[in-house]
Amino acid sequence: MDNSKITVQKEGHVLLMGLNRPEKRNAFDVDMYWGLAYAYGQLNNDPDLRCGLLYAQGDHFSAGLDLVQWAPYFGEGKMPEMPAEAIDPFGLDEDNRLSKPLIMAIQGITYTYAFELLLTSDIRVTASDLRLGQIEVKRGIYPVGGATVRMFDEIGWGNAMRYILTGDEMGAEEAYRLGLVQAITEPGKQFDKALEFAHKVSKQAPLAVQAALNSARIARVQGTKPALARLLPDLMPIMTSQDAAEGVQAFIERREANFKGY
Repeated sequence: MDNSKITVQKEGHVLLMGLNRPEKRNAFDVDMYWGLAYAYGQLNNDPDLRCGLLYAQGDHFSAGLDLVQWAPYFGEGKMPEMPAEAIDPFGLDEDNRLSKPLIMAIQGITYTYAFELLLTSDIRVTASDLRLGQIEVKRGIYPVGGATVRMFDEIGWGNAMRYILTGDEMGAEEAYRLGLVQAITEPGKQFDKALEFAHKVSKQAPLAVQAALNSARIARVQGTKPALARLLPDLMPIMTSQDAAEGVQAFIERREANFKGY
């Protein structure tokens, strides 16, 4: 595996994960899939890490999958084997997804798998030069990284089918209007804005943040009734944490809380 294609760096409680194949417009090969899976695993398993930020080097986030490498796997109806310590970036196994928040910064061409990575992330920032496209139908295949399952939940059936079935691109303003991104910046500023979100998330109580994220995912995947049933039971162990006590004390003392993650 060529580890240079995915860069990983800790900044405080945030793990920065960068696609680093700009000479190929970050075309996603199998090495990058494994590298990103290991990075997600590091984020998931390191108790000192509270939030991830996914970004890409170069003018474009990604031109899409490196189909020459992926075609043999697709022909056998499978994804590349996932090591036990890694987390699938596409989140195809809902029982083994990244449990911590993921912020994503995108720019320029953001095609196929990159769109599907966006759909697995939690807060998204784009540069104004975005060209977002789920263009698999133009290449003789269809999306298998989650877009057909998640996109209509984000933007509605008609909007999702309009982009999945035509392979058309959308720009930053349309992505913002549909709710696919939460902020638009000048090109080159998207990383800084995403990092601002990541640091803000990482300052909150980690147990509470992860519980909130999990609750929302239960609602999305299993439905409203199971999620409502889990609200108070899942809050009970958090109430005994030092962070819960710190949150109350900070409120009483009218100061910013200093959470430790336990």
